[in-house]
Amino acid sequence: MTSEPIRITRGEGGEVEVEGPYDEFAARIMARAGFMTFPTLRGQWVRLPFDLGRVWENEHASWAADMLTAARYRVDLDPDLRPTPPATSEPPAARRTKTAMTAQPAPPVGVRRQHR
Repeated sequence: MTSEPIRITRGEGGEVEVEGPYDEFAARIMARAGFMTFPTLRGQWVRLPFDLGRVWENEHASWAADMLTAARYRVDLDPDLRPTPPATSEPPAARRTKTAMTAQPAPPVGVRRQHR
């Protein structure tokens, strides 16, 4: 691995592409996230499929970045590619507080508990 990061960016044409050094393992990770590899005169062009929507592209680009980071690659993900959390109009649900639980003695054999 080199010290130069793998960059995942949105190109001028709107396509999500990968630049920088990557090896076969990184290429497999990117393929798992939906990236396709095409041969060019200068090497390889790695990009997501076109026209699947910005939300889909952002999810898959950030997924690839997360997997590459977990595999200890240095990754620069374009901030524009980070998925936005879904907008919610409801406030978050109230959290339950912890209550102390106490053990209750078992009733003697043959005695039934009364439910309240």
